Amino acid sequence: MSGRQKVVLVTLAVLLVALFALAVGVGGGEQGRADDRPGIVQRLGRLAGGSGTIDPATVQADCDRTGDVLSFVGGCAVRVADPGELRTLVLRSGRPFVVTAAAPGDADLTVRSEVDRDDDGEAVARIAVDSAATVLLGCPGGVGCTVTVAAE
Repeated sequence: MSGRQKVVLVTLAVLLVALFALAVGVGGGEQGRADDRPGIVQRLGRLAGGSGTIDPATVQADCDRTGDVLSFVGGCAVRVADPGELRTLVLRSGRPFVVTAAAPGDADLTVRSEVDRDDDGEAVARIAVDSAATVLLGCPGGVGCTVTVAAE
């Protein structure tokens, strides 16, 4: 092996080690939230053709609906048309609510989650959907709920 080849190999090795160290150290030790999306990923997703969320116009529900706002007492079945790829159904409310949905893909799993309000006073559920699906909503305590099908 010539001297020039050795220099190129050593340079590549140093570059790989530096890139690995940078990738591992980027987190900075801060703990994120599950619903946080890294800024670069969000920007790239928008460039690639959309926000990755379900269009509220493609959602149907068996409860009262005014625009994108669903109103119900007890429960409501929300039907999402097949998005053709993995998308996120975003539901927002000013009060806690319950969501029950099948996991995406071939998993034989149903997930139930009690959605509580965050620091901003809003309860937000993000449900992954990759095919036509029915999502069940419920209101704790049998009181009335209003949930908005959001675009983001």
